Amino acid sequence: MSIKDRDLVIEAAAAGAAVVRSRYGAALTRFEKSAGDFATTADIEAEKAILDVLRAARPDDLVVAEESGRTGTGGNGRTWLVDPLCGTLNYAVRNMLVSVNVALRAGTQVVVAASADPFTEEVFWTDGGGAHVRRGGVDEQLAPSAESRLVDVNLDPPFPNERVFRAARLLADQRFIEQFRPRVVSTTLAVAWVAAGRRAAYVTDGHLSGSVHFAAGIALCQAAGCVVTGIDGQPLHAGAGGLIAAADEQTHAALLALVENQRAGKD
Repeated sequence: MSIKDRDLVIEAAAAGAAVVRSRYGAALTRFEKSAGDFATTADIEAEKAILDVLRAARPDDLVVAEESGRTGTGGNGRTWLVDPLCGTLNYAVRNMLVSVNVALRAGTQVVVAASADPFTEEVFWTDGGGAHVRRGGVDEQLAPSAESRLVDVNLDPPFPNERVFRAARLLADQRFIEQFRPRVVSTTLAVAWVAAGRRAAYVTDGHLSGSVHFAAGIALCQAAGCVVTGIDGQPLHAGAGGLIAAADEQTHAALLALVENQRAGKD
């Protein structure tokens, strides 16, 4: 019997996470990609483990992976998006805040997705019908919550909207400080944490359509019932782009107002 896409995405993310976990603390060769960006041996090996799982079960699907790019014949409208190690810089300096992201896009919609934390051995997953976390083979439904007031803000470039929005300015806004507690994780694991109720929200600039980094986390937040839009409140991937993923309407509205303050040039 053919494995279900839901089970396959969990298996693939877990396979990548196992490699990342096993290579932690080992000497890693760096492969320079662009200014300030690099991959390591762990990225390459984790991606291979993920692709081996996907290729064995879905040989006819297209795969877009961070390190190896586009592979496969495609033509059936199904594309796997693979980010084998989000948080490479963290990992290279032996910081455990990383994630492994795998998502399947059918047409324009992500239909299954998983984001794995290699060190807690949790896999956050969705099949579109809800969002869950798997620990030790047991699934628990995710429940977003803004109670912590913790908001992760991505400070990494690029900044396509820097004229009207800059995450660093958001952190310095007194109204942000009064309402929230800022965090900077530098990995999309924090997007999954919004779905899990461990963060009130996540904010980033950038054009995220088709992103191997963000596809899984966004799908988790949407399936969990979070409020997910671009930084200007427009539908995701429209307007200015970017991302505000919030646990509830009140948190989303507060963050949207803070972003609008930048656009209006207010103090």
